[in-house]
Amino acid sequence: MKKIIISIAIMGLILSCSNDEMQPILNISSPSAYVINGESTTISVIDLANYEINTIKLSNKSGGGHLSHNSSDDIQFPHHIYLSPDGTKLSIGVPGVDLTEGHSGVHETKGKILIVDAKTGQTLSKTDLDKPNHNSIFSPDGKEIWTTLMQHDGKTLVFDAQNMTLKNMIAVGNDPAEVTFSSNGKYAFTANGGSNSVSVIDIQTKKVIKTIAVGNEPVGAWTGSDGNMYVDNEIGKSVSIINVDKLEIVETVDLGFTPGYVAYNQSLNEMWVSNAGQSFVYYFTRENNKWKKAGSIQTGLDAHAIAFSKDGKLAYVTNQKNLTVSIVDAANHTKIKDIQVGQKPNGIVIKN
Repeated sequence: MKKIIISIAIMGLILSCSNDEMQPILNISSPSAYVINGESTTISVIDLANYEINTIKLSNKSGGGHLSHNSSDDIQFPHHIYLSPDGTKLSIGVPGVDLTEGHSGVHETKGKILIVDAKTGQTLSKTDLDKPNHNSIFSPDGKEIWTTLMQHDGKTLVFDAQNMTLKNMIAVGNDPAEVTFSSNGKYAFTANGGSNSVSVIDIQTKKVIKTIAVGNEPVGAWTGSDGNMYVDNEIGKSVSIINVDKLEIVETVDLGFTPGYVAYNQSLNEMWVSNAGQSFVYYFTRENNKWKKAGSIQTGLDAHAIAFSKDGKLAYVTNQKNLTVSIVDAANHTKIKDIQVGQKPNGIVIKN
């Protein structure tokens, strides 16, 4: 087994010596949307009351993408972002490669995990991995950080959230991407893009209890509050729906387009799927106990991640090649406005 190289840099509130490297200490207290801008290496923090934006710098890079003088910073292309259960910290996967252009060539880079203070914007720790990762996510109790290694002999890694020491290394399928958790807090689901499967891991025992065959090149098993996991199969152009109680596929939805992300809206009982590379989000409703395409919403080019407000009335969609986040009236399926953010926005999380 190849040794995993791990190093932790505790940043605290240390400020760099040049203005270019300085991250201002923020005071984010309002309900906000945190948007990862992969190419800008920043987080746009959108105040959901007035849509004003604060920016969190994750890198010491100066303009034009070059490193600042004497900088050893190597944070490149942060991808997905998750909030700790208590709402105080953000966990960010940094694959080191632009995943908006696809997953080819990812084996040549090294990934990282960043932990950021959700209120101040200060980086609390940086953990280096010897292979790229798709995301990093807090466990349901907030005591662990889970991530994957995107390599042929795939691994799901579990770290102690307090000191970022490696606790477990779990063998999964080939080229795993996103790792997520079921809404009941019992299982982790790792989407194995190279094996066309999803590994189900018992959170307590850290053992794979089942491997479920899905469509071609799954990227994530996205958590639904209805007791299902929604798996987007990019090459298969489908969604595999896994029932968490049964741990089996209960429905496969053929899309006819490449999915970028899947989100379930409980208040409307709708499934929303973004169309990767295109400017649309499609919504599906239940008809004869099956998901049927009901319509589309035009957002921005390369629509990607979808997040709903707590009451399900608003949707927030990142548009990777439009440098915007679209705010959508979910019930009426109409766009309200676009908000300008950084370059190649992808992951988004809502803090209420």
